[in-house]
Amino acid sequence: MLDPRVHAVRPDIADVRLADRVFAPHYAAPLRRVVFAETVLREGRDPASAVIATLPRGAAFDLLDLTGGVAWGIAVELGQVGYLDAAAVQPQ
Repeated sequence: MLDPRVHAVRPDIADVRLADRVFAPHYAAPLRRVVFAETVLREGRDPASAVIATLPRGAAFDLLDLTGGVAWGIAVELGQVGYLDAAAVQPQ
């Protein structure tokens, strides 16, 4: 079983790079983004969910899902999967 803290997999979607290891209804190819304003990576979509890490300006983020102003993906340097405010990232 894959660890969702370090493998981008949810019940509804997974990173396409994991297609040979997990079945998901949908797969997404990561879109590289960069953090342009310090932001927090959280365990869940809710702004009150636990903070995983603070991402500094310039950090790379592989975006896999964007819904309602919340981005889900991978903080590349940390190898951690989580949610952040979509307004804090921009195309590289």
